[in-house]
Amino acid sequence: MKAGPGPGPLVRLRREADGAVLRLSLDRPPLNVLSTALLAELAAALAGAAAEPALKALVVDAAPGSRAFCAGVDVADHTADRVAAMLGTFHEVCRGLRGFPVPTVAVVDGAALGGGCELAASCDLVLASPRARFGQPEIKLAAFAPVASLLLPAAIGPGRAADWLFTGRTVGAEEAAAAGLVSRLAPEGGLAEVEADVLTALAGASAAALRLAKRALGAGDGEGFSRGLGDLERLYLDELMATADAHEGLAAFLAKRPPRWQER
Repeated sequence: MKAGPGPGPLVRLRREADGAVLRLSLDRPPLNVLSTALLAELAAALAGAAAEPALKALVVDAAPGSRAFCAGVDVADHTADRVAAMLGTFHEVCRGLRGFPVPTVAVVDGAALGGGCELAASCDLVLASPRARFGQPEIKLAAFAPVASLLLPAAIGPGRAADWLFTGRTVGAEEAAAAGLVSRLAPEGGLAEVEADVLTALAGASAAALRLAKRALGAGDGEGFSRGLGDLERLYLDELMATADAHEGLAAFLAKRPPRWQER
């Protein structure tokens, strides 16, 4: 939880470049774990920003003082009575990023794991520092990653996607860049400069042209992402969450013990 006398906002909004850039900073230190409350703030911010005609770029990053970009979804919101609401809100955020009218930029410094990796992958551009790490460890908790299952095969190829999703391993920034998930890998200490270079280019472009270019780039997707995500959300809630192993994986994680799988 955030420090201070009240809960406060979990997402900081800041307008830059004379309003051409909107920065959404995850502010649930130290790891910016995605609670349903934080996701609801993100979804509302995206919906509001999508209607701003002067906007040319949207940045998603971690607030100062964070140790990670985002370490994933809060396990407290993954219990049987909360998972449907959490998953629905998370998918609303990812749909909002994928369908956002101008380019979206994830700035990753530190870990982007689970839902954090999916959040970054939902953006058009991923800028990363050398200490960035990416991974989808859901399989270790007897779960799978719906958004990553849709986006990673196109981003990094089906073979690499299978490796990352089936093993749950974490990859470093260089491997993620070589695979194609990271758009630009900054040198040590150079993330701010790389980010400034990208945002200067976007802020200097025509807003109308950027919006049309975003539509053109996503033309191959059509409604496929949204439909596919709906199908995977049902698979997750109706079939995965009906298995004993899904609940055992969560219980083992919380108890910090090895899981005892039952499903065959």
